[in-house]
Amino acid sequence: MQQHPQHGYSPRHVALAIASLAMGGFGIGTIEFAMMGLLPNVAEGVGVSIPDAGHLISAYALGVVIGAPVLAAVAAKLPRKSVLLALMGLFTLGNFSSFFANDFWSLFITRFISGLPHGAFFGVAAVVAASLVAPSKRGRAISMVMLGLSIANVIGVPAATFLGQQFGWRLLFVLVALIGALTVLCIWISVPAQPAAVGASIRGELGALKRVQVWLALLIGIVGFGGFFAVYAYIAPTMTEVTGLAAEWLPLVVALYGIGMVLGNIVGGRLADRSVMGSIYLMMGVIAVVLLVFSVAVHQVWSALPLVLLIGASGSMLVPALQTRLLDVSPGAPSLASSMNHSALNIANALGAFLGGLVIAWGWGYVAPALVGAGLAVLGLGIALLSGRVDRAAARSAAESRERLNQPSRH
Repeated sequence: MQQHPQHGYSPRHVALAIASLAMGGFGIGTIEFAMMGLLPNVAEGVGVSIPDAGHLISAYALGVVIGAPVLAAVAAKLPRKSVLLALMGLFTLGNFSSFFANDFWSLFITRFISGLPHGAFFGVAAVVAASLVAPSKRGRAISMVMLGLSIANVIGVPAATFLGQQFGWRLLFVLVALIGALTVLCIWISVPAQPAAVGASIRGELGALKRVQVWLALLIGIVGFGGFFAVYAYIAPTMTEVTGLAAEWLPLVVALYGIGMVLGNIVGGRLADRSVMGSIYLMMGVIAVVLLVFSVAVHQVWSALPLVLLIGASGSMLVPALQTRLLDVSPGAPSLASSMNHSALNIANALGAFLGGLVIAWGWGYVAPALVGAGLAVLGLGIALLSGRVDRAAARSAAESRERLNQPSRH
């Protein structure tokens, strides 16, 4: 049997382990985005307005933002496989509890609980996936974990939305809870036991927050990825009002986004393995250009639809590089920093949606969010360039220090 030269895991064993982790991402992605499609049904079911029901999506996002750093830090001293099982167990319990929530506030609480393990699961899963392969293939392994999230947008979200519309919105939570339970079983069977990192502690994990490069990497995600969400949040009215696409074709638009995300995730992992920072520079520039072109192409169906796919692809290409960058700049605290990437992306979601809605409210039209998104991508590129400059300055300083130490003393 062929084995990994470093860890002794066979390629088949590694593939099954990463597939199990990706299954968790599939369940998380399905519940995160399918709620948006079923929001009118949920609002009617708990007796609130659609805008008020939107707070249920915010409750989940709040759980992600809070849960990612807290749970990752608390679990620092525990074996990683046990942490993954516990996080997916909590996700399963939260979604199953949502099925029984009979009013708005009980559903609000269960949605918050369901969001708590989201970021920490992806963060720890990325660390585990990276540890199973050679260092030169870390980006690819991380992208395969994230692939579950992308595939959810192509298969899971449309299927769950359809079934929820046909058989009741509460079925969504049962389906996702079943995916979560199956993920727990698959992780237990296929993911190799991994002890906690030597010397790991809550204090050590929180120490990552003192590093400038960690905050710069998070800021790249918040600002740069906010451009993606500025457009994605308003894609439905943009395509109907500006492009003139009939409403019944909107599932095709969402599917194109999802397909783009799948392709971008695969390509992004390979780019990250070649050069992490080079990939970030490239994708920030690509996102800015694609969004600018979209602001012009959106007026015609034949040109708007390919750009929708490219927006999904370009945004998704950035994620593996950002995740790998956070692992690189947080030695001794990989779980916390990696988990916080998903807090950053949820903040990016809120930032992009807010700024996109702001320019629409100002009367600038539905094309304006694409221009806002392009501006955010350029700003993200600027932050990435600053981060690279800090790296180079630190490398020069270290080289000069070594040179001084190696120079013979003169008497």
